[in-house]
Order: sequence, then C-alpha cells, then structure tokens
Amino acid sequence: MGHVLPSLTSLRFFDAAARHLSFTRAALEMNVTQSAVSRQIRLLEEHIGRPLFQRIKQRLILTESGKAYFISIRGILRQAEAATLQAMAYGNEGGILTIAALPTFGSRWLIPRLGDFTNRYPDIQLNLITKLEPFDFIDSDIDVAIHFGRDVWPGAVCHRLMGETIVPVAAPSLLGGRAALDHPEDLRDFTLLQHTTRPQAWQEWLHESGVKNVDGQAGPRFEQFYMVIQAAIAGLGIAVLPRFLIQEELGGGRLVVVVDLPVTSKYAYYLVHPENKAELKRIAVFRDWLLEKCESE
Repeated sequence: MGHVLPSLTSLRFFDAAARHLSFTRAALEMNVTQSAVSRQIRLLEEHIGRPLFQRIKQRLILTESGKAYFISIRGILRQAEAATLQAMAYGNEGGILTIAALPTFGSRWLIPRLGDFTNRYPDIQLNLITKLEPFDFIDSDIDVAIHFGRDVWPGAVCHRLMGETIVPVAAPSLLGGRAALDHPEDLRDFTLLQHTTRPQAWQEWLHESGVKNVDGQAGPRFEQFYMVIQAAIAGLGIAVLPRFLIQEELGGGRLVVVVDLPVTSKYAYYLVHPENKAELKRIAVFRDWLLEKCESE
C-alpha cells in the first residue's frame, strides 16, 4: 500500500503549516520559500483528494478534514522521531528508556533520585511521562511503568518496590489551635478530601483504625495526589495520604497528622515491564537500580 502514502516532505510541511496556520511562518521554520510550502500543500491535497486549508478573511484555517488529518499526522511524526532517536542511541547499547510513572510518585520520589541513575548510565536517555491507569504495553512505546496496586498486569512482570503507610493530615489552621483531634470520631465534623483514583482510601483507613460512624466516601474529589495535598494545605479539609509523599509538608509544619493511627496499605508500588523486554539493557539496569534504591531507604 506504499502508493497510498504521501511523501514525508509533504507531511512535514503540512505539520508546520497546520501548527502555525501560516505558510510564511512554516517556510521560516523549514528554511524554504513560501511558494515551496504552498506547492507541497497543494501536492498533498491533490494526493488526498480534498482541501486541508481554507482562507477566511485573509486568515488561514484548517478544514474539518485538515483538523482530523493534522491530529493523526502529528502523532505519527512524533513516533517516527522517537523511533529514529532510539535507533541512533542503540549504537552504544544505551537507548531511550521511556518510563510511565504516577504523577506525584514521579515528581516527589523518583525524579529527585534520577540524578544517580543518569550518572551511572549516561548512555541511557530517560523519557518520563505520567500515567494514572494501567495500559497495554503492546499499544505503546513505553518500556516500564510504576504501578500502585496488586502484582497483576497481563503480559508483564511486576517487581515489588515498596509499600506505604497512610495517615490523616490537615493544615494546622483547620484544627483551631489543637495539635491533633481529641478523638478519631471527630473526623465526622470535617470535610474529608477524596482521591479519585483511590476512592476507597478513607474507607480503608477508617476500617483498619477501627473508627466508626464516619462517612469515608463523602467529600470533594481530586484526580491527583498533588491536588489533594494542595487542598489539605489550603485548609479545605482532611486528607488521608502516604506519609512518604508528604515528608516535606510534615517537616515544615504545613501539614500535621490529625490522628496518630498510621495504617499500612494492603497494596504496594511495583515496577512493571513487558515479559519479552526483561533482558534489554536499559530496562534491566533501571530495574536493578530502582530495586536497590527502594531496599536502601
């Protein structure tokens, strides 16, 4: 089906023109003349059989076909660029390691430690992205993922990294001068901040702590731990959070433990990678390094 595909040159020129909505600025980016851009776009439109741009009051805009095509082509060009960089990096047995991490775990725990990894393995280029939910490795170019939950991931190997202890915390101002709540049941008098991807977090803590008559499902919901942390600091309510993710806030007094009943979660953090990639150097050394870090802390 090669005859169906337009030239890569036409696609690159289209991408530039669609991003800038200007043939002139696209020409400057590509270091060619405006007429060269116009010619490539015309050839692409003839190849596809429909217009991709139109001019309205001297403004260049994408047609509906052009918008849909741009979204698809943009993703394809990015994948091609990543694949090329990957191939170029393989010469020294390094390569690009794409890591999918939970947002707050990535920013608060993983990133501060990555300097040690890059010092040890300078030939491996890291590409860190965020993922909140499990995904299919087959349909992505992701090498490894940091996953919280159970050690179950179809077609992949899970390596346990660490567990976590969760505690209820709040801004000191929310307690009205008290160092902590007088009784755990006093939680019923406060708004409980909920984490969207961990809807049972409060229920788990209340059950394990033996606290009754408190509704663990009521309260505003936030998609990421970072949002929950900021909401707690802002005095919007009480949050139940992993202690290791809020060490800075606890140490600085922006958050305090309101009920000193820590609960060890029944779930854990895992490093996950496809079974058929286990022996790739970039994955093997990252796995060993991360396990070493977790064991030493």
